[in-house]
Amino acid sequence: MRFAELDAVTVDGYGTLVRLVDPVPALRQALSERGIDCGAGAARAGFEAEVAYYRPNALQGRDPESLAALRLECAQIFLDGAGAELPADSFVDAFMAAIVLEPIEGAFETVRALRGRGLEVAVVSNWDIGLTEQLERLGTAALFRAIVTTAEAGAPKPEPAVFRLALERLGVEAGRVLHVGDEPGDAEGARAAGMRFAPAPLATAFAGWT
Repeated sequence: MRFAELDAVTVDGYGTLVRLVDPVPALRQALSERGIDCGAGAARAGFEAEVAYYRPNALQGRDPESLAALRLECAQIFLDGAGAELPADSFVDAFMAAIVLEPIEGAFETVRALRGRGLEVAVVSNWDIGLTEQLERLGTAALFRAIVTTAEAGAPKPEPAVFRLALERLGVEAGRVLHVGDEPGDAEGARAAGMRFAPAPLATAFAGWT
């Protein structure tokens, strides 16, 4: 493959650009500060319950008001699952503070290299609109021409809506865009939108390109 065949690259968020730092220690600490002794097993069970809820409901966080409601509900599900008796509205900020992302090795370095070749880069992710905020915390949001979430598009991957929204914001033809992701929905959705696809990891997706 040749870089000259592309005008832009889109990348998946979770699992391709970033991963989650284990939130359980921070969640236990936050509960301890509120007088609740929560074991690691209970805290992990609560967080796993929250993840199971969040994944299919991320679309609900489509604007500031609905995002706040989604986060409140996620905090409540965590508390219930952990057996911690606290009002969710008193814990939601601490819950969100425990959700910390870290870069996947080589991912942002690759984004910078792509930008250096004159390619536009966008994020296309199954996420609520808070993704931009998370990337800003990492100091990386400015690397991207667009940060596009399924919450904005109103449909999850593999439906092509989020990819088409990204193409619209980038102002490029689908056939000259490559999407890199780590799940079947990335491949199916990108191809349904007429885009090319390469599997993650991002750091090696362009090995052998000229």
